[in-house]
Amino acid sequence: MTYVAADNRYESMPYRRVGQSGLQLPAVSLGLWHNFGDDKPFETQRAILRRAFDLGVTHFDLANNYGPPYGSAETNFGRHFRDDFGPYRDQLVISSKAGYDMWPGPYGNWGSRKYLLSSLDQSLERMGLDYVDIFYSHRPDPETPLEETMGALDTAVRSGRALYAGISSYSPEKTIEAARILREMGTPLLIHQPSYSMLNRWVEDGEPDLFAALQEVGAGSIAFSPLAQGLLTNKYLNGVPEDSRAAAGKSLDQSQLSEENLERVRGLNSIAESRGQSLAQMAIAWVLRTRPDGASITSALIGASSVKQLEDSLAAVNNLEFTADELRRIDEYAVDSKINLWAAALEA
Repeated sequence: MTYVAADNRYESMPYRRVGQSGLQLPAVSLGLWHNFGDDKPFETQRAILRRAFDLGVTHFDLANNYGPPYGSAETNFGRHFRDDFGPYRDQLVISSKAGYDMWPGPYGNWGSRKYLLSSLDQSLERMGLDYVDIFYSHRPDPETPLEETMGALDTAVRSGRALYAGISSYSPEKTIEAARILREMGTPLLIHQPSYSMLNRWVEDGEPDLFAALQEVGAGSIAFSPLAQGLLTNKYLNGVPEDSRAAAGKSLDQSQLSEENLERVRGLNSIAESRGQSLAQMAIAWVLRTRPDGASITSALIGASSVKQLEDSLAAVNNLEFTADELRRIDEYAVDSKINLWAAALEA
């Protein structure tokens, strides 16, 4: 049956401007890190993507090695795009990234010009696209000059293969330097994609912290893993379900489900209940809050394994406000819990 997008799709989702650019993103975006590889039913993927767009999610985020196997999320998304979303291309923001291992040998990893541009060409072919809206350096490369990596992003934009340039998991200092290099080339840094959640607050550390760095360079931000790889849901309040990420060893190790961490989750869940939200909804809303200095995350990047889970997460936009007392109570439990799987990238 031919897909026709809902007429009211723009009525409930708020949109936020990305830094000092003209681009706006939905407050909640959909990431295809999990659940869109060949291990998930194609029809389930289709139902999630259709429902997301019908609810105002205009941004779909991918990377070259999302799967499994590597590349399959982009290949599957390409089929969905061809079947359902082609007529809506100009209403979509589609992003991809390169920086982690993709193919064997010295040219299929990290941040060289050869790897990044070759990977982008492959991503476009897999998805059947002429361009992506955002192309990211997925992580900093300690062995490649930053000028080379940023030069590859500049080429991607100037060649028309990408509209905007982004970075992910860069430290505040590296973010400022990357933005300077790009600015001198004439291609502004649009956006940074950090991990960020109530249990992983590294973006608030340092002088300057990442928020201050992004304000300085005029870039926006999109936070991935706002649910702490699923820890900030009600899934683990009473054990480890057999179908969970922790049970499967996918991005959440059972060692992270310490009693100390679970006590924090239970405390946060109690606050969420008092707000009339699920824990996941409150966790997403908290990431999107405006800080006292006026800084805020542009968009929260979520995953979804079902339409029901997607709908629950997107309902976070119905209550994005916090009282000072709620934020104080949350801070009692929202502390670093040693779950940042991407911390090593910050040392590069």
